[in-house]
Formats: sequence, structure tokens, C-alpha cells
Amino acid sequence: MPSHVSTTRVTPARMAAFRVLLAMERSRNTHCDDLLRAPAIESLTQADRNLATALAMGVLRWQLALDTILTRYVQRRSPLDLEVAIALRMGAWQLLGMDRIPAHAALAESVELTKVSGHPFASGMVNAVLRRVAENRSAITLDPVSAHPAWMIARWKRQFGRDAVASITAYDQQPPPVAMRLRVADEGDAESMAPGALLTRARRLSDGNAAPEGMRIQDEGSQLIAELAGGGSRILDCCAAPGGKTAILTEKNPWAEITACDISESRLNAMRRTFAREPLTSKIHCVLADATALPFRDDFDLILCDAPCSGTGTLARNPEIKLRLAASDLPRQQERQIAILRSAYRVLAPGGRLVYSTCSLEPEENRIVVESLLALEPTARLLDVGERLNAMQTEGSLYSDGAQLLRETTLDDGYLQTLPGLLPCDGFFAAILTRT
Repeated sequence: MPSHVSTTRVTPARMAAFRVLLAMERSRNTHCDDLLRAPAIESLTQADRNLATALAMGVLRWQLALDTILTRYVQRRSPLDLEVAIALRMGAWQLLGMDRIPAHAALAESVELTKVSGHPFASGMVNAVLRRVAENRSAITLDPVSAHPAWMIARWKRQFGRDAVASITAYDQQPPPVAMRLRVADEGDAESMAPGALLTRARRLSDGNAAPEGMRIQDEGSQLIAELAGGGSRILDCCAAPGGKTAILTEKNPWAEITACDISESRLNAMRRTFAREPLTSKIHCVLADATALPFRDDFDLILCDAPCSGTGTLARNPEIKLRLAASDLPRQQERQIAILRSAYRVLAPGGRLVYSTCSLEPEENRIVVESLLALEPTARLLDVGERLNAMQTEGSLYSDGAQLLRETTLDDGYLQTLPGLLPCDGFFAAILTRT
């Protein structure tokens, strides 16, 4: 956007959302969460921050569907300039998905965004297109399935069935529930919050309420993975950043020696700063390491390997993934995941347990990775996640209703796969392995 252009006719919230969406389009390495926490957003009023977030996240969640709808009314074959396309998407989202935004405001500000971003000659087209959307909006339906890539929907239907796909896609299109991890220090705040759906130490935040000071926000699916790991005396989290699962391992095993690794020095340092805030986590040993070549001996009796993945189980909170991911990316991810799992297995002590997990719904990153290890390592054995769920229910970390829900919806051949929508959490895969 030209720096000399005045933006006074565009409200701060819409200008902030426009800039976030423009940055997302210009670089595949940007993340919406990071941009929405940037100083430019934090300096806005609370109301403007909320509107900017609702605009940016709404457009990203619905972009594929919005583009399909807009194509009906844009009378041109050549691609739109990026800024014009974003102004159209923002206007269409306000008209079709935000009931409290007056139509005249959505139209007028989208036209102004087109002008101030350096495309005044396109402003008439933007105005005409959005007027037609406004006139026809009672007949336009935003379909959650159409907001996902067709290749993704086709493979999910084969894997999970049509009904599950309807649940997953509907969940992806809404802001996800805010879950928190209850520490011992937080127990005084517990009575004012709703319990988690699965775990006894999870809490849910009501709409509009702020998280209590110092309490860690962490999806209940993420908490579940760390709880599945259980106990150990010498513990390794080999892909640890940002450290939420490592913190749970420490809470569950306060006397254990715990090592947390990450390949990124900046993420590792951020994790160190987080851990240093609490006495319990301050003792965690943080190591800069590539998980495909871990620099340790085979004496860890518990290893958590939460591998980098496509993230298709987290589309409700990371909608940009479905705009960037291609099916051809999955085999490339798989090669590294197998290398990470083999490296983790090599440092597992005989009789120890290794939890392999991802926040993916794709078998190439999940079951096939584990089956590859089992084929390559004759001493590796798969343990039944269902037995661990029974133990968690007995020890009191898992509600009985939650345990039953997990047994009914997530278990398959000893593996665990949470599906968003069937459960109120991200989609996580987990397998538990041992070394004989």
C-alpha cells in the first residue's frame, strides 16, 4: 500500500485487518496469530481489536467460499489485483457473515480501501459487485464444505465419512473454544470457570471473559496428548516449542529430569523465558537440537515426539493452512516425520514409552509414519492407547464421560485420532510405542 496515501476515511479496525490479510498473501511464512498480536493491533482500542480480528479471521476462514461467490459477479477474466481482491473479500464477509455490520458501511469502506491502496479505477467495480452481493444475500449460503479445498474434502470423506466431514468443516469455520490448563496455583480460580469436556485439569473460558492472570491457554486436545504420555523419571520432549505439553509433563512428573528440544533458537529462547517464570518448569533443561539427529544416549524412559506437520487438525485457529497446503506437501512432510520418529526411538530406553503425535488428520503423517517405524525397527511395539485412557480414568485425570466419548470417537487399531466437531478440540493423532 502506498505510504503517502491518507487512510483517514477507513476505520482503524478495517485498515488493520486489511494490512494483516495483505501480509498473509504476500508471504507464506506469515501467521495470522502473530500478526494479530503485533504492536499495530495491540495499540487499537479493545473494540477495534475485536473487529480487526473478526474481519481478518473471518475472511481467512471463508476465503475459498467467498471467492467462489464473488466470481459470479466479477465480470472479468484476468486476475484481480491483490489489494482489490482483499477489499472485495472483506466487503463480502461483512455482508454475508457479520450481522451487526450495516451494508452501507461494508460497501463504503471496501470502496475506500480500494482507493487508498492505490487502485482508484477499480473502486466502481468493487462498489457494483458488493451491491449485487448485498441485493442477493438472502439467497446466498456460506457452506463450510466449500470453504475447504476440494482435495481435502475428498480425502476426509474417504477416511472419516460424510457425517464426520460435516462436523469437522462446521467446527473449522467458527472461533475455537478457549481452553486452559489448571495448575495447582490456579485452583482458586477454578470455581468461576466451566470444566473441560475431557480432562479434569482443563477449564473452558466463557465468551467475552478474559483468562485469569498467569493461566496457560492450551487446547484440550493438546493437553490430552501430554496426559497420554504418563509418567517417567528421565523424560524427553523432542519437538517441544512452544512448551505447553512439556509443562504438563513437568506438572505430572515433578521429580523427573526433563529435557526439551527444538531446532529453532528463537523458539527455544522464548520457551526458556516461559519456563523461567515458574519454579516447577524452571528446572527443565532446554537443548537446541535437530530432532532428526538427537544428541543423546538411549536412556530416556519417556519420550514425547509431537512432530511438525501440516496442521490440518487446527484449521479453526489456523485457517491459512487450507489456503497454502497442497496434497503434494504431505509426502515431503512424511519423510521428515519418519526421520524424527526413528531418531526419537533410538534414544528410548528398553521398556520405555514413546508417544508420537501430530495435529494432523492425514494418514501419511500419522498411522503410515508409525507403521514405517514398526517395519524398520524390529524391537518396536505398538501399545493400545485405549489401555492408557482406562488408566487415566482410574487415576482421575480423565472424566468418565470424557473417557467414554474418546473410546466412541477416537480409537482405531490402538491409535487415537480426535476429530474437531466430534470433540470440542483440535484434531490430534497419537500412538504409543515401546522398545522391547
